Amino acid sequence: MHIRDFQNLIKEMYWHKDTQRSVEVNFIYLIEEIGELGNAIVKRDRKLIEEELADVFAWLVTVANVLSIDIEEVALRRYGESCPKCRANPCRCLTK
Repeated sequence: MHIRDFQNLIKEMYWHKDTQRSVEVNFIYLIEEIGELGNAIVKRDRKLIEEELADVFAWLVTVANVLSIDIEEVALRRYGESCPKCRANPCRCLTK
């Protein structure tokens, strides 16, 4: 399955709910899931980390869906060949 396929799957499942909320509320849910992922990482609970990563990804594509953005397309455009800052692969940036 490609990212676009997953994004479409999430849209099929949740579009009727996601569009009832503003993009800002969907974004808040994404941030909440990132916080839960952080807690799982601190606990070093592998199973919980995996579940929270999936939740974060699902909410990320939800935000993209509500904004009508194909996240696979924009991610590949930005990161598909090299680091978007230094243009190298592997990255040679001095930070991050």
